[in-house]
Amino acid sequence: MSQAKAAEYPAAASALPSSFLQRRGRVYALLALAGLLIPVLILSVSIGSEHIPFVTTAKIVLNKLHLASYTPTWGANVETAVFDLRLPRAILAAVGGIALSTAGATYQGLFRNPLADPYLLSIAQGAGLGAVLGFVLDFGWSGWGMGVVPMLAFAGGLAAVFLVCFFGRVGKTLPMTTLILAGVALGAFLSAIQSYLIITQEDLHGIWSWILGGFSSPKWSHVHVTLPIIVLGSLFICLYGRRLNVMQLDEEQAQQLGIDVEKTKRVLLIAATLITAAAVSVGGLIGFVGIIVPHAVRLIWGPDYRFLLPLSAVAGAIFLVLAELLSRTAHKPEQIPLGIITAFIGGPFFLFILRQRKRAVF
Repeated sequence: MSQAKAAEYPAAASALPSSFLQRRGRVYALLALAGLLIPVLILSVSIGSEHIPFVTTAKIVLNKLHLASYTPTWGANVETAVFDLRLPRAILAAVGGIALSTAGATYQGLFRNPLADPYLLSIAQGAGLGAVLGFVLDFGWSGWGMGVVPMLAFAGGLAAVFLVCFFGRVGKTLPMTTLILAGVALGAFLSAIQSYLIITQEDLHGIWSWILGGFSSPKWSHVHVTLPIIVLGSLFICLYGRRLNVMQLDEEQAQQLGIDVEKTKRVLLIAATLITAAAVSVGGLIGFVGIIVPHAVRLIWGPDYRFLLPLSAVAGAIFLVLAELLSRTAHKPEQIPLGIITAFIGGPFFLFILRQRKRAVF
């Protein structure tokens, strides 16, 4: 590979073997982040309207999961608050961060653009329309314990991307440019329908709470449905790290190196869409996570997708758990929507990335 080619597509250089020290350093970083996630989750569960000591929280969780046996020195209300309210919220934030960060890194690899995000192909607009329909048509149905709003949001996100792929398809290929154009057009259409439905409603509190993002009504049933989809989907995507490295060269060279480019694009688009829709169905529209986390990981540990994908997943989990904690504690007793917190952090970071890219070009 020429130096010019490696400079044009930095991740293409990672298709070559990394040094042993680089690989070992990234493995240590992944293990350290995975180890850090556990205390961050317990910290998030400990802090709330009533502070619960860190050690007490850990004991309650270990007891409930049958990983240890401690004599209860806390009240039943404390146990209920920890295990039935705070823990599912923290887990949902973690798996939401895994989904959005992994999907963001995947889209950035497919489109060869570090500014691509999980909502690029109108997932947000499709999920938003599905959720609004759920609020408008709510008749008490609860499939798998999820409720009509999350299920319709999930279905809406998936349907939107499948429509984008249908309209963006050229013969047997999925050109990235036509996919983006189809996504923009369909997204505008779906947003118009969503806006019309919103202005016809009198009670907008539930709708706006969902659109602004957050995990204000956590349920274990949400965890049971979304966690397997997101974890298994993210692990599946991580298996494609080497192929994404090769695809940073260009599609023709990747094909010559034995990569089935079109099949890889279809598989990764479906997997990334699936985990994004699962996260959005329970957390609403949470922006910027899929941009800032993969890019931060890329700046620190490099562009090798074999490590970028798992590192982004774990870093995204930590980031969103801490952001969710900040949304609950920054303006007590009110709770700031999670989407506002991530926008406060992600907006300036996005502008920083844009500025750096502008300098690189000029």
